[in-house]
Amino acid sequence: MTSDIQREALGILAEVWSLSPDVRLGQLLAHLGFLGESHLGRGLGDIEDDELVAILYRHRAELVARSKGATTPSLPPLGTTTSLSGSSTQSASPAAED
Repeated sequence: MTSDIQREALGILAEVWSLSPDVRLGQLLAHLGFLGESHLGRGLGDIEDDELVAILYRHRAELVARSKGATTPSLPPLGTTTSLSGSSTQSASPAAED
């Protein structure tokens, strides 16, 4: 059974893909994986569904701003709050791992 958050992720994925008509689906998924690693320190296989939704919303906002000729909107950094699943989305700093 598909959860509400999974349906939301699929809906936003469709919106993001429609904003990037020249991008193949595999390219988009690879890019989302890069964004997950960049913002959360984890790839697509290791992030929670609600974290993916946050990445999708952020990427959609960037694409919309770019299409309107605006600069990238000032978005709060990902990984600074607790995800809906209850897991921490804050990436450990490299210094904290030493």
